[in-house]
Amino acid sequence: MNPSPSPKIDGHVHLVGNGRSGSGCWMRLGGWHRMMGEMMRRSIGMPVSVTDPDFDRIYVERLLRHVRESSLDYALLLAQDEVYDAAGRKRDFGSFYVPNEYLFEVCEKHPECLPAASVHPSRTDALEELDRCLARGARALKLLPNCHDIHCSDPRYDRFWERMAEAGLPLLAHTGGEMTVPVANAAYQDPRTLRRPLEIGVKVIAAHCASNSSFWDKNYFTELQQMMQQFPNLYADTSALNTPVRSGILRDALHTVHADRLLHGSDFPVPIGTWYAWLRGLIDYDDRRQAARIENLLERDYILKRMAGFEEAHFTQISKVLRPWPQH
Repeated sequence: MNPSPSPKIDGHVHLVGNGRSGSGCWMRLGGWHRMMGEMMRRSIGMPVSVTDPDFDRIYVERLLRHVRESSLDYALLLAQDEVYDAAGRKRDFGSFYVPNEYLFEVCEKHPECLPAASVHPSRTDALEELDRCLARGARALKLLPNCHDIHCSDPRYDRFWERMAEAGLPLLAHTGGEMTVPVANAAYQDPRTLRRPLEIGVKVIAAHCASNSSFWDKNYFTELQQMMQQFPNLYADTSALNTPVRSGILRDALHTVHADRLLHGSDFPVPIGTWYAWLRGLIDYDDRRQAARIENLLERDYILKRMAGFEEAHFTQISKVLRPWPQH
């Protein structure tokens, strides 16, 4: 891999594990989420089940192969904190956990992976953990407000956002509905709940362009565009837009006046479909067939977006948003 002067970065790639080899991760998949997990396992060609003791090692190997055999230079790899209540007590909620320590271990061994830590701001040690992650080289911070049960505009989080703004650490926040992990409070999928960190000066990346994940979710793309007009520090990523329902905003994303603030992401290991851009008239059938032959999901998502009309800058501009590292 030879990074270009303007490196291509997938800004939304999940690290997962079951913890059976000592990584500290856990997975609790049941019902619908177990089915979704199995679909994702198959989509990236994992040869073992999610309960296998070697799952964590093999997942990282598969992920690295996808990055190295793609047109991309780097992947922003995401940790996943546990869920806490307002008093800072850990809740028995959620379907997976990826500790920051494991994230940094993986990224330090494999420089094509850039670390996006995850720290729930209700933790009693939130500021201490945030500072520890900054010292280890965190490039961004990932949260799912609707799944982590975080009202990001609650004033009690102000010091947390202030520290992030001081450090130049962007917040990658899930927006829109969610189907792959349990939702604690659907009200927090509205990007307008991100107003407070934006006012404080945090660079915020609204994951999935605030699109709906099912036909029953609200699509917040219009509200997101209005907020981007007001806040120059608000960005959005195009992760999971090659999926059945979220693909409904692909055309709007291509033609938004804020295209220079849309950042590439795949949402790996979420399956990347080739039918949706074709059904929405953005690529022709031959292009769809060509993309379908690409087994590498990172490359498939990249190629589909290039075919649909995303400019080359779309895949590089996140490098201007991420926290620089090493610090000078």
